[in-house]
Amino acid sequence: MTVTAQMARFALVGVVNTGTYYGCYLVLLTWLPYIAAHVIAFALSMIGSFFLNSWFTYRTRPTWRKFLLFPLTNAANFVITTGGVYLLVDLAGFSSRYAPLVAAAAAIPITFVVSRTIMLRPDIPAPSVERVP
Repeated sequence: MTVTAQMARFALVGVVNTGTYYGCYLVLLTWLPYIAAHVIAFALSMIGSFFLNSWFTYRTRPTWRKFLLFPLTNAANFVITTGGVYLLVDLAGFSSRYAPLVAAAAAIPITFVVSRTIMLRPDIPAPSVERVP
């Protein structure tokens, strides 16, 4: 599969992930405080995103190692979008209403590269232990 196809699939998974997050958030909000609803919905959607990106985007086998590294994609996205919003609003004079959309769009390629690196990285086999008789 080409990188362009993977990027398109990554974007589609992002749309599904956003819908999953928001749907879970709204359901959880009916009986939980909003912060708890947000954290749980975020965690559930990130787990779903991991499996969708593994199977659909990169067509690779999910592993514990990849699963534990996958939150780095969200961390990268957060850092890029937060820094981008600051730069756009405070330094470039963009409207604070639209700056997050521009920053989010700018973050997609970088987040894709981080995600692709994690998901397509070969798993390192455990070292073999030689038995001494």
